[in-house]
Amino acid sequence: MRSRRLAVGAGAGAVLLGALDAYVVVGVLIDMVRDLGIPVNHLERATPVVTGYLLGYVAGMPLLGRLSDRFGRRVVLHVGLLGFALGSVVTALAPGLEVLVVGRVVQGLAGGALLPVTMALVADLWEERRRAAALGVVGAAQELGSVLGTLYGVGVAGLFNAWAFFSALEPQSWRWVFWVNLPLALIASVVVQVSVPGGGGRRVRLDLVGGGLLAASLALLVVGLYNPDPEHSVLPSWGPYVLLAGVAVFGAFLWWERRASVRLLDPVGVAFRPFVACLAVSFAAGAALLVTLVDVELFAQTVLLESAGDAVLVLARFLIALPVGAVLGGWVASRVGDRWPAVVGLLVACGAYVLIARWPADVASGVVDRDLAIAGFGLGLVIAPVSAAVLRVVPAAEHGVASAFVVVARMTGMLVGVAGVTAWGLHRFRELTAGLATPLPFGVAEAEFKAQVEVYRRQLTEALLTEYHEMFLITAGICLVGAVLALGLPGRSRESSTQAP
Repeated sequence: MRSRRLAVGAGAGAVLLGALDAYVVVGVLIDMVRDLGIPVNHLERATPVVTGYLLGYVAGMPLLGRLSDRFGRRVVLHVGLLGFALGSVVTALAPGLEVLVVGRVVQGLAGGALLPVTMALVADLWEERRRAAALGVVGAAQELGSVLGTLYGVGVAGLFNAWAFFSALEPQSWRWVFWVNLPLALIASVVVQVSVPGGGGRRVRLDLVGGGLLAASLALLVVGLYNPDPEHSVLPSWGPYVLLAGVAVFGAFLWWERRASVRLLDPVGVAFRPFVACLAVSFAAGAALLVTLVDVELFAQTVLLESAGDAVLVLARFLIALPVGAVLGGWVASRVGDRWPAVVGLLVACGAYVLIARWPADVASGVVDRDLAIAGFGLGLVIAPVSAAVLRVVPAAEHGVASAFVVVARMTGMLVGVAGVTAWGLHRFRELTAGLATPLPFGVAEAEFKAQVEVYRRQLTEALLTEYHEMFLITAGICLVGAVLALGLPGRSRESSTQAP
């Protein structure tokens, strides 16, 4: 028991390290773009620094999960940590934006192996009845790393900024955020070596064509949604064509999977209805999660007029409640089955977003804390049941790739959800403010000008409130649809309910 807990703890530590770097650049992005010569008023050009990591993270995940089925969990964890360290070196040494993005993609590709392999490791070491609780710990590590990545980056950069001040050196603090990954990856690799069982590989053939087609379709999706000029259109000029190409490539992936002799996910023994339900629920939870991380922070800055640092802290209750819900969701699912914790969690999150959609401009801090804590707790409840359910509806030989598909669905939901909901919000804001006239201090008395400015600010705030209210109501709808879909998850099986501890 102790050895397998140590093994999963090592895997969860590696997952935490990879998840931290998903958003670690957000807090130091200004320093990065200044150092690389990108104008601060064109931060959208640096978007690939964030999306490049996410692209690598989701694109290679199914194939890497399958590699762990073939070569064993320990080998792929080692390879993932090594690749993560190499990507960190490339990123830390990057002389320009192009090399920086390449380093981030390599980081993401390697980091993407860590989560599905660790989830499959849980399936290897725990019987079905006790599996959900362990998956809750792994899921908590993933979500905690994702949501704390920004604070982690700011903290590491601040530490080395202080060192530079006292040593009279300029260490370019943002680069140290990535240099620190080297000793952390080495420590994680040592712990994996001594705790994770070796061997365990099976003679499974690899579907390189299917994995490549799926990765290409996800890459086209990310590129099609990236808009370097958001002032004039929701999508870039090439966006619709690239998105159509992504759909076509995904269609080619489905065609290949139906006809290939070796498939990314072998359909034999897979219960497809609950499997698809798991992916759909994971997609919905991911969309709601990233909409919260992005739009609550924007609400704090634009409506509550908080500073960037204080806006991050507004999310504190959400960030704390999310991993708490993940651990509790795993514990409950191990006793009552996977279906109802997921349904209840998404319904709780739906109710929280309805409350958030009613926030006034002068909303009390206690109300903000309460509603965000409820939303985080509800989304957290979903993580472990979905991860456990997908492992129950596929054969043991498919655990690695099935776990990867669940994470890919969640990350794709994050990318598509935030792009779609935010695009709607920007469209509505432009509609609501199209008729507003900017007050000018010419030809009017000072008192009248001040009154006009006050009216203008009030109208802008009302437009912002309408925009955010509609976006959070859409998010509530996503959670409600997810709760309905969660009814398709398997309940507590008779075998697991009677299995001895």
